[in-house]
Amino acid sequence: MTTPARRHGTIRTGIGGWVYPPWRETFFPVGLKHAGELAYAASRLATIEINATFYRTQSPASFAKWAAETPDDFVFSVKAARGAAQRRDPEEAAPSIERFLRSGLAELGPKLGPLLWQLPPGRAFDADAMARTLDLLPDSLDGLPLRHVIEARHPSHAGPEALELLAERNVARAIVDRDEQPPPAAITADFVYLRLQRTRDVETDGYPPAELDAWAGRLRALAAGDAPPGLETPVAAKRMRRDVFAYAISGAKHRAPAAAMALAARLSG
Repeated sequence: MTTPARRHGTIRTGIGGWVYPPWRETFFPVGLKHAGELAYAASRLATIEINATFYRTQSPASFAKWAAETPDDFVFSVKAARGAAQRRDPEEAAPSIERFLRSGLAELGPKLGPLLWQLPPGRAFDADAMARTLDLLPDSLDGLPLRHVIEARHPSHAGPEALELLAERNVARAIVDRDEQPPPAAITADFVYLRLQRTRDVETDGYPPAELDAWAGRLRALAAGDAPPGLETPVAAKRMRRDVFAYAISGAKHRAPAAAMALAARLSG
């Protein structure tokens, strides 16, 4: 599930969420109780991106329960609340950001991974607003180090000024594999975050074998600090080992677990 090595960072592959009815036919064993789905998923994957936090505030008890149901080396990434991530004015967003951070994230303890801040697709880069927003994202929470990820679809966020601003704060720019455009691969932090959104129904493992092979190679390259082959832009950062989080998410979602496990198998071979 995890792929540590001396020459590169740890590579984790996983899915978004764990409550999805079609997975009861394609991923979860027949007869598995719904209450056991997280534990089952966590036994076969290295990480899960919690998406429910985007839509509504979760309780500290829920985070504590999720932590208790997963292996010691498991990691959750957490999608920031919509109101916290998508308000245009940083001052208006500040209370929502604080509320999200204090909603119980610390209950995950060492299993707390990156926090994903997803901007609206049409939001153009505004240097002043982005800088003030990043100022609201702390480096730690109750003694736990925090890693932040920005997912920004507007092409203006791929410019040098936008990337330099993220790099100054050690904030990652999400690499998103989608049909509309090649995924930019500018690296702005000491870790890498990918959302693979082109799983297909006709492929048992979500992606064709050749594409899975290619993605496995890219993940290895990213973890080693190299420029990944086959991505749009070269790595715009110094060479260093990096942890990599890669989620099969969206697309033909019922194929996502198979895609994540197929990648893990290639990376462990």
